[in-house]
Amino acid sequence: MLNNISETITYIKQKVGDFNPELGIILGTGLGGLVSEIKVEHQLMYANIPNFPISTLEFHSGKLIFGTLSGKKVVAMQGRLHYYEGYNMKQITFPVRVMKMLGIQKIFVSNASGSLNPALKKGDLMIIEDHINLQPDNPLIGRNYEELGPRFPDMSQPYDKIMIGKALSIAKEKNIICHKGVYVSVTGPNLETKAEYKYLRIIGGDAVGMSTVPEVIVANHMGLPVFAISVLTDEGFPQDLQPVSVEEIIKIASEAEPKLTAILKELILQL
Repeated sequence: MLNNISETITYIKQKVGDFNPELGIILGTGLGGLVSEIKVEHQLMYANIPNFPISTLEFHSGKLIFGTLSGKKVVAMQGRLHYYEGYNMKQITFPVRVMKMLGIQKIFVSNASGSLNPALKKGDLMIIEDHINLQPDNPLIGRNYEELGPRFPDMSQPYDKIMIGKALSIAKEKNIICHKGVYVSVTGPNLETKAEYKYLRIIGGDAVGMSTVPEVIVANHMGLPVFAISVLTDEGFPQDLQPVSVEEIIKIASEAEPKLTAILKELILQL
């Protein structure tokens, strides 16, 4: 692990020179538009970065973007990785470790997810204040490297309360509908059955998706404050469950993306 991180860092620094990112960003399905707001200085394809997994999804571009956003130096993953693509949890979260070692001080994570809470409609945004992990593996299983973080990291506050408060205020000022809630992480890639949606709601979920939590676990392991936000792209209400396609999910995410971008840009500006 440590050797792989070192090799990857060496390659990246050879490509980006003295660019030292302050913030890391992971962009979810249909949410790559934020990159157009970044003053890009360097772009690296995942396929060319040593030890970096390659996104296998046709709607994830697989680029590591270095540039300036709201006056801050950022490194953004345009295209994230998922357990259902066949990677293990250490591979999925490897980019988070690399970004931390590049010097980021905070990380911002976005995703597209399905609403479990009837008060949250598709097209709305939901800031994640807590999560339930139903993934069958954990990125911290196996040998622990004290250089990266403690053996038993605390997860009582996995999402930064100060950034959550600022983001909610920003959304209110901009008249953007933005909730906060609990995100449930499942493996996918299939969507859920009626019974599964009912179960996920009963156990306390407000939204369900197939990502985010592994990265958040590793960020907490490394002492990185996290802000995470979901675009709700479909509604998993058992009493009126409708079929949904990936194309529709991407369409809803893309339509809501400008609202997410507005919040993230202003939040980063206020840090």
